[in-house]
Amino acid sequence: MTETDLFEPIAVGRYRFTNRMVMAAMTRNRSPNEIPGDLNVEYYGQRATAGLIVAESTAISEQGLGWRDSPGIYNAAQIAGWRRVTDAIHRNGGHTFLQLWHCGRCTHPDWRSDKSAPVAPSPIRSIGGMTMAGRWEQHAEPRMLELEELPGIVAQYRQATANALAAGFDGVEVHSGNGYLIDQFLQDASNQRTDQYGGSIENRCRLLWEVLDAVVGIAGADRVGIHISPTNVHHGISDSDPEKLFAVVSEGLDGYGLAYLNVVEGATDPTEKEIPFDWERLRRRYRGIYIANNNYDRVRALAARRHNRADMISFGRLYIANPDLVERFRRDGPLNELKVPSIIAEGANGYTDYPALSLL
Repeated sequence: MTETDLFEPIAVGRYRFTNRMVMAAMTRNRSPNEIPGDLNVEYYGQRATAGLIVAESTAISEQGLGWRDSPGIYNAAQIAGWRRVTDAIHRNGGHTFLQLWHCGRCTHPDWRSDKSAPVAPSPIRSIGGMTMAGRWEQHAEPRMLELEELPGIVAQYRQATANALAAGFDGVEVHSGNGYLIDQFLQDASNQRTDQYGGSIENRCRLLWEVLDAVVGIAGADRVGIHISPTNVHHGISDSDPEKLFAVVSEGLDGYGLAYLNVVEGATDPTEKEIPFDWERLRRRYRGIYIANNNYDRVRALAARRHNRADMISFGRLYIANPDLVERFRRDGPLNELKVPSIIAEGANGYTDYPALSLL
């Protein structure tokens, strides 16, 4: 095992990616009316040298949308907008999967066109909020999803998968982490149901398996990835025994033959206390392609490959500021400074205006 293979091709599912570096899915709020446009085409096209681009969290339905100006994949205009993005990525030699997202309780009626209440496994409010139109609002108290509604949500994932493929994506990533809907069902702090979707770990995993069955049925397992975050307390998510829960999750996932498992290793907020978790054991338990994410830089990424800690490494903020991150890492070149206020904002500033290494 050598560290230099970070920059060499790897077979993932039905594809051969040009390197082992992944651009993580990152919400940027640059899709007015939830439709990808010119800025998105330029932004993703600039970063197509990544082995894989996981396009940002994208709502599977109006109900699944967290906040305005985040893209969707549930109508014709959104499919057409995304088609322009995937064409740009493919023109530049890249591959891209779309991250399928249902925010669940992590939203507020004022951010939704129909002013509807958030939905969740249980009527427990998220810890967190969002600034929109210059004001900050905590996520609203959700209503509990009724049993008869859950097949409809599974159907939304099924249709979103078909729409993503119609938009030219190479595959889809099922977002099952960071405190959003599927994660809310998995973890017992947010799931206090007493029916077949709550209580035992097996019951709390039920929606995940139903969603995966639907998505794989459309795309095939070799075009489906999954994103989990066992100890990321984003939006107040947590479980009383994450090791036990995600042992069941990882063993179940292993049987699907998915393209990859994408894991947020730890908390994304540096102010949060780290919850003990055996990441190497999780990596051994899942026998497919394992993507590691969270605070990896060049040194950590090379070390992870040297010790075979992960098959691929996913980068977030480094990809925001460095569209040519692969080349910068290959040459151990300087990195652009991240413009933090523009991470979630509007316009080209801090989005498409970061220079490539060749322009410095």
